[in-house]
Amino acid sequence: MKAGNAILSGYGTTIFEVMSRLSEEHGAINLGQGFPDERGPADVLEAASKAILEGWNQYPSMMGTPELRQALASHAKRFYGLDVDWRTETMVTSGATEALTASLLGLIDPGDEVVLFEPMYDSYLPIVRLAGGIPRYVNLKAPDWSFTRADLEAAFSDKTKLVLINDPLNPAAKVFSRAELELLAEFVQRFDAFAVCDEVYEHLVFDGRRHIPLITLPGMRDRCLKIGSAGKTFSLTGWKVGYITGAPHLLQPVAKAHQYITFTTPPNLQAAVAYGLGKEDAYFTGLAASMQAKRDRLAAGLREAGLTVMPSAGTYFLTVDITSIAASTGFDGDDQAFCRWLTAEAGVTAIPVSAFYVENAPTTVIRFCFSKKDEVLDAAVERLKARFAK
Repeated sequence: MKAGNAILSGYGTTIFEVMSRLSEEHGAINLGQGFPDERGPADVLEAASKAILEGWNQYPSMMGTPELRQALASHAKRFYGLDVDWRTETMVTSGATEALTASLLGLIDPGDEVVLFEPMYDSYLPIVRLAGGIPRYVNLKAPDWSFTRADLEAAFSDKTKLVLINDPLNPAAKVFSRAELELLAEFVQRFDAFAVCDEVYEHLVFDGRRHIPLITLPGMRDRCLKIGSAGKTFSLTGWKVGYITGAPHLLQPVAKAHQYITFTTPPNLQAAVAYGLGKEDAYFTGLAASMQAKRDRLAAGLREAGLTVMPSAGTYFLTVDITSIAASTGFDGDDQAFCRWLTAEAGVTAIPVSAFYVENAPTTVIRFCFSKKDEVLDAAVERLKARFAK
């Protein structure tokens, strides 16, 4: 029989699914997949419930409900000083992954080159290839996960159509500095390119840092699409409500792609997210503070267990260099083998960072998720201490 799509058929099961199955098999504590295990803010849940029972449950506007799109414009002004026309510069999608898919399909023509930063979220490359784009990689290296002018010179060309950047960055927990973003903006403008900015962790930055959207930098207002996620902002990842903000000439072709992918998003969830985006500042600062506390809790425990913890400036994640712990245990294998071994031997599951690379992947870095209940984090640490601590 004829085969299915050659591009998608070439990809195996995601590393997240592989490790989750292994975790279940061994009864391990799964700190691999990146989602919280709390219920989320009660008032936002109540707003969704009320909207189901009392609101509109038929197709909403393809672009999103006016209520949520107005809330997105207010959010952009409130947090970043951006003046956004909600009618022409906002769109709601069924999750940030759909926003990414619509953005890439809507902007890429076959043969266009797309600059990608490794490590990168696993959906980026398949979507780029489906759109006919040609990937060009910028390889970020631990521990600072930065790039140089020479790196960008090697990746950009006259064929560059767009750059895709995740900031804050999963899995490396990197928050890009203004200087780094200014350098990137220089190249985007120099090569007349666009930027698709995956900023789902925008409210999860730590230690007094502030997230700087690329769209706010000089010359970038008309070149950027900014993608956000209610799932990350309200710890409700199963809701799959995403959104895009950008200039009309960029958003229009993306809306065409969205029209033929999901078309629209549940109106009750949109109502609740609109309510949530209007919550007091204390909610947003409290979200970051609570996740920072979880980061610190897990980091301290990992260090006590003898693991080498790397900096985490944002997101849900901590990365660990396994070089020393592998040497001390006599383990002789790469990060993927170590994660399988850790699941079986210590009963704790992590994700190998090499899975987020195509070229020149590190083989000694793994990722833990800390957006879990304190008792889950503590139990994982106790298992690791029992296996590794001297």
